[in-house]
Amino acid sequence: MNYLKRKFMAFREIFKDNNDINEKSVIGFMSFAVMVIFAVVDLITGYFQKGLVINEFIYESFLVITLGCFGIAGLEKIFGNRPSKNKDKFDYPDKR
Repeated sequence: MNYLKRKFMAFREIFKDNNDINEKSVIGFMSFAVMVIFAVVDLITGYFQKGLVINEFIYESFLVITLGCFGIAGLEKIFGNRPSKNKDKFDYPDKR
């Protein structure tokens, strides 16, 4: 029971703002895994001369999710931690 409680608490850590897990990469990997499973099942059903009936927009939506997640995660990795070049050199007082 204690083991399950620790695992559940670790699972809750994913949804906090301060964590080491990149959620976009996790979702992108899960979407890619669904695409790979789809491809394998399509090959197997094709080998047995059966057609796999899945709407094309479902596959394309997983493709868009995968590319979007990995693209955003990649751009954040490249451009995310750079300091801004357009920072003001002067500290303006608060307008109250």
